[in-house]
Amino acid sequence: MVTAVRHLGPNWYAAVMGTAAVATAGAALPGPRVPGLRTVCAAVWALSLLLLLALLAARALHWTHHRDQARAHLLDPAVAPFYGCLSMALLAVGGGALTVGRDWIGDDAALALDVVLFTAGTVTGLAAAVAVPYLMAVRHRTMAAQATPVWLLPLVAPMVAAAVGPLLVPHLQPGQARATLLLGCVAMFGLSLLATLLMLPLVFARLITGGPLPLALTPSLFLVLGPLGQSTTAVGAFAHAAPGALPAPYGEALGVLAVLYGVPVMGFALLWLGLAGAHVVRARRHGMGFAMTWWAFTFPVGTCVTGAAALARHTGLFVYDGLAVGLFGLLVAAWAVAAVHTARGLFSGALLAAPRPAPVVPRPVTVRTTSGAVR
Repeated sequence: MVTAVRHLGPNWYAAVMGTAAVATAGAALPGPRVPGLRTVCAAVWALSLLLLLALLAARALHWTHHRDQARAHLLDPAVAPFYGCLSMALLAVGGGALTVGRDWIGDDAALALDVVLFTAGTVTGLAAAVAVPYLMAVRHRTMAAQATPVWLLPLVAPMVAAAVGPLLVPHLQPGQARATLLLGCVAMFGLSLLATLLMLPLVFARLITGGPLPLALTPSLFLVLGPLGQSTTAVGAFAHAAPGALPAPYGEALGVLAVLYGVPVMGFALLWLGLAGAHVVRARRHGMGFAMTWWAFTFPVGTCVTGAAALARHTGLFVYDGLAVGLFGLLVAAWAVAAVHTARGLFSGALLAAPRPAPVVPRPVTVRTTSGAVR
């Protein structure tokens, strides 16, 4: 077991995030309740909790017995950003405890579990949002041509905390406690959003000027949906929690923000979904096989489901009901494919094996003539 976890990186927490996203997204769907759906969502949440506990134990073994590899991960610009996934896994499972997990473990246990996981996830998320960019600037040697959506991961973690934190607001005493938690979530929303707006142009510029991402990294384009869908979910959660936490007119203002911010951002999310989907289709045609990056198809799409559901609640428009249901269908299909391939790779040992060096393939050179023709 100790040897098996040597190459177990922080990217594995994405499986926990994606599984928890299925549960919370299913519970958030607007419209008439499908019989049995909530029970299924509670079962999926329980699975995410078991996965989280197993991964925490495995990663503890990794840090205890393979510290050289753990330090190498921190100093690897391709791996270090995945440390944001630890925070998001904790937060996703914690938020799911109050959303659907309470059906199985009871309200008191769900609240206690969420408090612990929210606190741990928020602290680790804020730490990752500072530490990983610091390492990238000081210790890593990166260039703009190496930018990928993976760089967004540590910056999105505080946004996840901002989105799930309002679930705890009604459980606090009215007054200072509620207002502090809610405005703290608004602050994390702001820091994550502004940091994402700094990083996203680098990712988009690299995509346009440097060409398509390597095949194995192509699914990571879906990670851009994470801050878009999660921020829409967050402002919807602010509007829902504000009336009992903030005095007028701030509660009403957050309700307005939920719509005026959420509608255009969800529009951009759909644009990016189409762009990322086209790149994935191209990559599959060029032989893209399964990798753990396929879990990028799950959690980011789940945030768009909850974001669309929040818009449906605040606008009353059926179009967002349909959008949430359609995206949830995509989420379930993506989760099933990623889960089956991951289980197969675990049983075969392929996913825990040492990474193989990528073959060096020279990039084709195009020459542009003075007339503008490319040859």
